[in-house]
Amino acid sequence: MDIEKIRRDFPVLKRLVHDKPLVYLDNAATAQTPQCVMDTVEEFYGLERANIHRGIHYLSDAATTRYEEARESIRKFINAPKIEEVLFVRGATEGINLVASSFGEAFVREGDEIIISEMEHHSNIVPWQMLCERKGANLKVIPVDDAGDLRMDVYDSLLNERTRLVAVAHVSNTLGTVNPAKELVEKAHAVGAKILLDGAQATPHQAVDVQELGCDFYVFSGHKVYGPTGVGILWGRSELLDAMPPYHGGGSMIERVTFEKTTYNTIPHKFEAGTPHIAGGIALGTAVDYLMGIGMDVVAAHEATLTQATNELLSGFDELRQIGTTPGKAAVFSFVMEGAHPNDIGTILDREGIAIRTGHHCTQPLLVRYGVTATARASFGLYNSLDEVAALGRGLEKVMRMFA
Repeated sequence: MDIEKIRRDFPVLKRLVHDKPLVYLDNAATAQTPQCVMDTVEEFYGLERANIHRGIHYLSDAATTRYEEARESIRKFINAPKIEEVLFVRGATEGINLVASSFGEAFVREGDEIIISEMEHHSNIVPWQMLCERKGANLKVIPVDDAGDLRMDVYDSLLNERTRLVAVAHVSNTLGTVNPAKELVEKAHAVGAKILLDGAQATPHQAVDVQELGCDFYVFSGHKVYGPTGVGILWGRSELLDAMPPYHGGGSMIERVTFEKTTYNTIPHKFEAGTPHIAGGIALGTAVDYLMGIGMDVVAAHEATLTQATNELLSGFDELRQIGTTPGKAAVFSFVMEGAHPNDIGTILDREGIAIRTGHHCTQPLLVRYGVTATARASFGLYNSLDEVAALGRGLEKVMRMFA
């Protein structure tokens, strides 16, 4: 991959922060946006703005075509078998809430069990807690070991005939652990359970094939895959989506409305009530087209090089403790340093132009498991370089000098 060519696609990488070149290492929170995605948004608002699926005039037809072309690009991106299984939502969080509400309403009963893991983002914990409270179901948790791997032996013991759904991160946003998704799926299906994979941290870094994974639901967010904020994707098997009740009521999701009865539209429209984030959906299509143009295998290989270099760098700091050390992890590095609060680390690095994340990363139960309340987190994307790994090292050396 021509890293300099890639970097030229992202205007923000040219800017200075505190008179230093920007080193953006907060990609697990939000990735930056290439010019082609910004051009798509500007083109929609400047030349094609109209509502979709409802008008017969030229602009409405053009906007509808672009929106559905984006849906097809996303279908290809995750290799979904059917375009109607691809639902536009506001992000991975809404996708999970949709499944918890709609699948939960249709299929979860009192005494049933939902399984999540100890490494989950809050958005893959709280909706299932809310579902269990509504339905009288029970929430079970797969623990992680010291390296950050799921305890698959405990997972085996949790699965039983009462398990209705398993919801697990494909890749951890704090540990960088790449979970054994196919094995998780196969074991869930063996007891008759369905499984949702949270792909928010997987889709930016590796090729995702929902047919190969065999899962029942898959979610991801646009802003993590170099697209707009406020838009994301829920993919689900059509036979499940057909059997699930609507999540929201309103326009577009109906076939016919009378005061006595409403009949609902077919999928995906049954779950897409109201005017959507049209520009965001179209631009998300541009973002995944951009990624497919580079090749996700190429992206994964580049980030594997960054991961190896960063592991070597961090291991050279005796005062630093990594949280999540399993081999084969994604390019996400959470750590604490002796004598320095994560916020202090982040502030000092910021003055060097280096953007990282500090805090609990919406994984408070996971941090409790490792005995910390916050970490510093550096997370890499396709446009990051080995020079930026070195810059991180220089920044951490400055932190150590200040707190020695």
